[in-house]
Amino acid sequence: MRFGERSRSGTVVTGWTKRSTAAGITAEYVVVAGGGGGGNVGGGGGAGGYRSNVVGESSGGGASAEGTFNVTQGTSYTVTVGAGGAGGIGTDAKGSNGNNSVFSTVTSTGGGGAGTGGNPNGNNGGSGGGTRSGSAGSGETGQGFAGGAATNWGSGGGGAGEAGSTDGTTLGGDGVSSSITGTATFRAGGGSGARQDAASVPGGDGGGGAGGQNSAGSAGSANTGGGGGGGAFDGPAYNGGAGGSGIVIIRSLRVATSTTGSPTVTQSGGKIIYSFTGNGSITW
Repeated sequence: MRFGERSRSGTVVTGWTKRSTAAGITAEYVVVAGGGGGGNVGGGGGAGGYRSNVVGESSGGGASAEGTFNVTQGTSYTVTVGAGGAGGIGTDAKGSNGNNSVFSTVTSTGGGGAGTGGNPNGNNGGSGGGTRSGSAGSGETGQGFAGGAATNWGSGGGGAGEAGSTDGTTLGGDGVSSSITGTATFRAGGGSGARQDAASVPGGDGGGGAGGQNSAGSAGSANTGGGGGGGAFDGPAYNGGAGGSGIVIIRSLRVATSTTGSPTVTQSGGKIIYSFTGNGSITW
């Protein structure tokens, strides 16, 4: 079928097309939840949970790519994009967990909020929140890693690709790279904890927020599921940064018959890619 050609059902195709039958339609996905918030005077937030079934890539937490997702023609599949969790605001306030992202039956868990001095334990989540003097949060199996161990400063939040503080005492864990859109991109990096002796503490690769240095923690990047950075404690008690919102990306050989939620639609390698940064649905 060519662009603009009328099908046997009478529908005019107005997007990219590829010969395909109703039988055997499959979809690839990357589903990233919202990142957890950083703590006030504390650790970095954990990255949002990361799930993928793209062949040759991986899910979070060191898991292999998930199984084939078979599409039923005419069925509407719900898409939910999780918001990031709030950073800890006010003395000894922990970061909040991020919100889940969903594609049909595939759910990624929001990242864990980070602990702080007087409320030290990081929360469990897709990836676990960092801590200052307590226990770090754990990651969800197949989605992300735990936050870093306790430190004199704030530990890093876990990322989809590695645990918090793997690359340095306060650094957030790195996320996972995917080429589902045709360009290799890291997502779901953990937020970094704050420290007193560093001018800058960047977040984990994949949108993790920077830890504060005489400042509040930075927010995780939007539509990456990055955790928020922890607030500093050299003088005033600075607030933690918010977690970054998640994203749902769906790729298929077959053009969808309808979508809601205004996803961005692109094409790469003969496949059609739908990138959702807000709630919606997709039907083939």
